[in-house]
Amino acid sequence: MKIAFISAAQSIHIVRWANAMAERGHAVTVITCKNHCPQDRSQYLPNVQIIALRFSAPIGYYLNAGQLKRVVRREKFDVINVHYASGYGTLGRRAKLKNALLNIWGSDVYEFPYQSAFKMRTIKKNLSYYRLLASTSNCMARQAEKIVDREYYITPFGVDTELFKPMPELKPQDRIIFGTVKTLSPKYGIEDTIKAFISLNNRLIAEGKKDLSDKLYYEIYGTGELKDKLQELINENSMQDKIKLCGYVQNSQLPQIYNRFTVGNFNSISDSESFGVAAVEAMACGIPVQVSDADGFAEVVEDGVTGLIAPKGDIEAIADNMYKLLMNEQLRDEMSADAVKHVLCLYDWKECVTNLLNIYHLMVQ
Repeated sequence: MKIAFISAAQSIHIVRWANAMAERGHAVTVITCKNHCPQDRSQYLPNVQIIALRFSAPIGYYLNAGQLKRVVRREKFDVINVHYASGYGTLGRRAKLKNALLNIWGSDVYEFPYQSAFKMRTIKKNLSYYRLLASTSNCMARQAEKIVDREYYITPFGVDTELFKPMPELKPQDRIIFGTVKTLSPKYGIEDTIKAFISLNNRLIAEGKKDLSDKLYYEIYGTGELKDKLQELINENSMQDKIKLCGYVQNSQLPQIYNRFTVGNFNSISDSESFGVAAVEAMACGIPVQVSDADGFAEVVEDGVTGLIAPKGDIEAIADNMYKLLMNEQLRDEMSADAVKHVLCLYDWKECVTNLLNIYHLMVQ
């Protein structure tokens, strides 16, 4: 098939989808606004074509419609897959694309429509326009149904279980590491997790478990607007030796990073966390997770089986769950084994690609 992805080409998820389709022998083109081109073209396979439209987003979602229409007419794609219901969904609708699939991502149905009446009308038009609709999770599909009641195919991002797998030899023997890989943004609840970790450490010391406290660390990977504020919180509590902001990490390094962790911590406070991909990646590596009940995490984590779930923003509950996982090695071992099985059953990347391809085949029948 000749497949077009219309989306932000710099997104790692679009890189993964496009490369996966190219690896299966399909001719793939990614069409994107000028300012959404990847800085590193080598992320894509050489045979994936990238077309940059003339205008940058957000105005490009309107002004690029004519050029997009001409590109589609010239290339004669078998399948057109538009990603993100707000911006690129608007561009595809204004270009009057036919027989196209629209994938919703999260904030485009959780946040964007509720910012103004105009934005709600835009999303309603976009969700009503496309032939087929897809969502990365069931919870997000239910959210979208509140706006436009249609059928939504479920297309999880999934993880490459040949890369994300248990590597016990990478786990430090002299440390117990709680860990987070997330953008340092308020909605991801990292400040709550730091406070819970401090509470956990104080509890260990109060209980006379200083030897356990001495082994305890929290590593945070990512960059973002909260970096200085989080570092200030760490400094104020004299936790510089135990809590580390480790900075940006390449996606290729993530399996090694997750395998350092004893427990993965993901405490988003926003339901726009519509698919808990970080938790899935950690679980694929055999890491038990402690997560919030944000919709995406509640869907991918089995509470008490592959991890423990706490209410969003409940620092005490987060700290209690961290304590349970810290003190019960047998529970961690059982969750580790169940987490790997869970991901292999539901979120293996190859099966996710096949699932999306099956939807494409519906479109060309």
